[in-house]
Amino acid sequence: MKKIALVTGGSRGIGAAAALALAEKGWTVHINYIEQKEKAEAIAARTGGIAVQADVADPEQVAAMREKTGPVELLVNNAGIARSGLLTDITPEQWQRMFDVNITGMYNCCRSYIPAMVHEKAGQIINLASILGTVGGSFEVPYSATKGAVIALTKALAKELGPSNIRVNAVAPGYIQTDMTAQFSAEDRAALADATAMCRIGTPEDVADVIALLAESGTRFVTGQIIGIDGGLII
Repeated sequence: MKKIALVTGGSRGIGAAAALALAEKGWTVHINYIEQKEKAEAIAARTGGIAVQADVADPEQVAAMREKTGPVELLVNNAGIARSGLLTDITPEQWQRMFDVNITGMYNCCRSYIPAMVHEKAGQIINLASILGTVGGSFEVPYSATKGAVIALTKALAKELGPSNIRVNAVAPGYIQTDMTAQFSAEDRAALADATAMCRIGTPEDVADVIALLAESGTRFVTGQIIGIDGGLII
């Protein structure tokens, strides 16, 4: 298979940074988006791929996206949403939507793109987990739960696909400067930086560089791993 990748949720933040980092390594990268059409098309113009609108939570839309992109060697399951608040204040609809996007979306994408990888006996999947999937977060119960599920999915799928020479790994970012963390106050950001060994908040590029590294042939014996990218955050 050629070096063709798909990054879901690739119009901004970590997804956009990952797409650009992969393009620098010679990948042709397709960009999935749900709302940010112009941004997605701008990124795709730089990565040599196409921008495809699809809600990953909808299996029919994902199947249609697969028809447009064709098979890929690398699937980066980055699309995700978050909502902070007390568990008792999270509505059933909000809870369900987070699971639909953050974990069922990965299932839908894997289900659509894995068969071609198995046929070729080659391919990689990189999932976006979170530090909150391992330690949990107050006011972040639903998000933490979805990312814990991503970690379990990654480890199990790596065992399932290993015999087909397909690697499955995940990255688990700490606090990164994205739209999801833009709501934090200056005081909160300063406190997080102080609690981090590197004394700063991470950037999307910090995560993207690790994703691009995992995608390289030099990591061909690495699978089922959850790579923390948190700058040495002290919990």
